[in-house]
Amino acid sequence: MEENMDQLDRPYSQTLARLRDVGLRPTRQRLALGRLLFDGGDRHVTAESLHEQAMGAGASVSLATVYNTLHQFTEAGLLREVVVDSARTYFDTNVSDHHHFFHEDQGALEDIVSGAIEVSGLPQAPEGTNVSRVDIVIRVRSDK
Repeated sequence: MEENMDQLDRPYSQTLARLRDVGLRPTRQRLALGRLLFDGGDRHVTAESLHEQAMGAGASVSLATVYNTLHQFTEAGLLREVVVDSARTYFDTNVSDHHHFFHEDQGALEDIVSGAIEVSGLPQAPEGTNVSRVDIVIRVRSDK
C-alpha cells in the first residue's frame, strides 16, 4: 500500500496511469504533454497554445509532435476535439457530454454546465448511422 502511495506522489504517475489505461505507450513527449494537459483540472487548449506552454516548461517537442499527440489522445478518449471553425480547433480535457460558449473577442472556450441545454427535434440520422454526439458552440462577444 505504501508503495502505491509513493507511486502516486511521483511526477508523471497520474499521466503514466492514464496513458497505460488507454493502451498508449508512455513516451517522453506524451508524458510531458499529458502532464501539462491533465495535472491542472479541466481546460481547453489549441495545439499552438500547448506547444508554447511545453516550450516554456522546458519540454523539447515540435509543433507537429504536439498535433500528433493531441490527436492520439483524442482517439484514445483522453481528450475531446471541439471545432470552432475551419481554422480553429480546441482540445478539451473534459470528455463528458457538455456544450461550450466561444468568446469570439478572446478566442476562448468556456464549458456550459451539463444539462443547461436541452436538444430536441433532431432529424432522423441517415440510414445505417446513429447520432453519436451533438456539439453546440454558442458564440458570444463582450458588450463593450
